[in-house]
Amino acid sequence: MGKDGTILILGSLAAALVLVTGGLWLSRGAADPFAPCRQGGVQGGLDSLGAPFELTNQDGRRVSDRQVLAQPALLYFGYTYCPDVCPLDSARNAEAVAMLEERGMTVTPVFISVDPKRDTPEVLGDFTQAMHERMIGLTGTTAEIDAVAKAWRNYYKVNDQEDPQNYLVDHMTNTYLVIPGIGTVELFGRELSAQQLAERTACFIDAASGNGV
Repeated sequence: MGKDGTILILGSLAAALVLVTGGLWLSRGAADPFAPCRQGGVQGGLDSLGAPFELTNQDGRRVSDRQVLAQPALLYFGYTYCPDVCPLDSARNAEAVAMLEERGMTVTPVFISVDPKRDTPEVLGDFTQAMHERMIGLTGTTAEIDAVAKAWRNYYKVNDQEDPQNYLVDHMTNTYLVIPGIGTVELFGRELSAQQLAERTACFIDAASGNGV
């Protein structure tokens, strides 16, 4: 199977495993303030996604989740050596962020590497700068990346057994919308255009502001 097929199958698998129709948010016994924006739910609840973390950014500084996610953020797991999907998705996310800026909304694009062996801070710096001046790139030890990927239920697998230098990484391709004080409020698939992503993100931000959440 080619690399495109592997990643697309993982994207489909992600949808099959975690995206379900209906307002599962309501299982917590409270009305969902984001219901008009939502097109699905996550098994176990969206608020179950995410956890505190400390990773290394593209400047080589250790940063916490509170620093990285201090503003609404579009969070994506990928790797800089990815031949196609990751740069396309990251560029799409960056374009959506630029559209939101035109509407007066500041959203942080965040890229967490699932290839910490090759994705040094310097490599991440070149990648993120090419995408958006405010994009934050994050890396860490394998254990740290494993923990943060598990917290967001983002599967990945490094295929470096045969070639320890030039290898591919299987990974899921969701983009997570994280709002400070609330947590992860939505999963976006890669089928969305930048315009669609910006519109849906704006809906969640407006709802959060309008409902005082």
